[in-house]
Amino acid sequence: MADAPKRAQAPRPASGAGSLRVGRLTKPHGLKGGVKLEMFTDNPDLRFVPGAKFHLQVPEDSPWFGQTIELRELRWFNSMPVGFFVELPDRTAVESIVRAILWIDEDAVAAGSEENAWYAHELVGLDVVQPREDGGTEKLGTVAEVQHFPAQDLLAVQTPNGVVLVPFVEAIVPSVDLEAGIVTMTPPAGLFGDGAIEDGTQNPGAGA
Repeated sequence: MADAPKRAQAPRPASGAGSLRVGRLTKPHGLKGGVKLEMFTDNPDLRFVPGAKFHLQVPEDSPWFGQTIELRELRWFNSMPVGFFVELPDRTAVESIVRAILWIDEDAVAAGSEENAWYAHELVGLDVVQPREDGGTEKLGTVAEVQHFPAQDLLAVQTPNGVVLVPFVEAIVPSVDLEAGIVTMTPPAGLFGDGAIEDGTQNPGAGA
């Protein structure tokens, strides 16, 4: 049997340690260079303004690797954000760049502020705790890494039993206190129990 093809690697762009991931290009919209956006920011009016430049996270063999694109205009169609970029004049150009992840560099981050946004290096090393019914907390582990994926970010939590990958969403991670060095989690039952194994996945038979 032939080996399965390897997925193309898409390394994080060289946009600085303080850069932020703010969106992803999903698919073309129309024939004039529009591209639908999936936003990873709660404040598009701050991040997606005309003239904003974005570093691209794409596979190394992409013609867009190492490049940036500049937003010309942002429009909304049926509550869907659509971007028009200087470097994407038509649908053909858009088709060559879909699925690219957009990052803003340290200077762009410093020029604005966003609620509930943290740098990866700020989170690594923080204690991960879970509230107890008696009002106290139980330590689950420490943040070892922040992994960035198109759908969502994952926190890799180092526990005594191995690494557990936790979706970095408000429903599971309701608060981050950088000053106290604590990430509070309310994980689903079994996520940090016997179902966690060293590669960060869950044992499907756990709890059965």
